[in-house]
Amino acid sequence: MGLTYFKRFLMETDVSTGLIHLDPLPPGYHLVAWDESLLEAHAQVKYRCFHEEIDAHVFPSLGHPDGCLRLMRDIVQGDGFLAGATWLLACTSPIQNRIDYCGTIQGVRCAGEKGSVQNFGVVPEHRGRGLGTMLLQKSLEGFRAAGVFRVTLEVTAKNQDAQRLYQRLGFRRLRTVYKTAEVAYA
Repeated sequence: MGLTYFKRFLMETDVSTGLIHLDPLPPGYHLVAWDESLLEAHAQVKYRCFHEEIDAHVFPSLGHPDGCLRLMRDIVQGDGFLAGATWLLACTSPIQNRIDYCGTIQGVRCAGEKGSVQNFGVVPEHRGRGLGTMLLQKSLEGFRAAGVFRVTLEVTAKNQDAQRLYQRLGFRRLRTVYKTAEVAYA
């Protein structure tokens, strides 16, 4: 085992002046507002989004279902948890007539008018459809409604698709941060 450093960017946007208008979600998809009964669903989606991504190395809890559940509980039980900025993305399968949760985002108030997006992701098989844009937009609307106008998030430097999404929604880089993580060398 050895330590390695992962380059990440801290990004921020100002939602005080309003947000861009988005098209509706594609047919079969809908957003589900926070409810305590959905805590495990958020954790399961979080695991599906991140367990095979570099983020699971940087934040080991994302690589395990139990770790994602603990992380979700910690977020929800924290003083700054913002239910209005916390959403699930769902897809209804017309053939099986069941709901598949396929995206998650959580919002936290940090101080005053500042907040932070936590663990935003869309599961791999649903990516590339503009769903992440709409999920993030809905969360940003929740921050704004709560009087939180400056919102930050962190993104791995290698995740250029996510960076483009964030820039389209008005995020700009504040600084570069490095996270250390233990990795196994073969």
